[in-house]
Amino acid sequence: MHGKVVIVHSPDHARAALAAAAALGRPVTLASAPGAAGTAGPGWFQEVIAQAASKFPQVEMRAVIDCADKPGHVLAALRLGLGRVRFTGEPAVAAKLSAIAEGHGAELVTGDLPALDLRGEPRPEQACRDWLAKSP
Repeated sequence: MHGKVVIVHSPDHARAALAAAAALGRPVTLASAPGAAGTAGPGWFQEVIAQAASKFPQVEMRAVIDCADKPGHVLAALRLGLGRVRFTGEPAVAAKLSAIAEGHGAELVTGDLPALDLRGEPRPEQACRDWLAKSP
């Protein structure tokens, strides 16, 4: 991943993470909640990221949507143009999806993502500052 990973659940979380990254001059990766491609949908996540990024254009940011173990969700996210998708299913399926992602100019992410999860965080921007300030 590019920069530390912050799991966002709302537009406010995305803005808080980018505000913290801007204040610290750090890159950050915004990740969706686990399985968000199937619950909120890739379009929702894409819009949340675009709106937050427009407020903080100086931040070096990447985003990754979590598709859990659902290959169809990966394909939907790729069709929408998302550049990074996470898949936690079978390695043989992941290998096929990775080839498809490459064909879309995208990246398939597998494995664990050490991250700060903002779910339930009462002070998301401060939590992000603390997380991003720590050495990688």
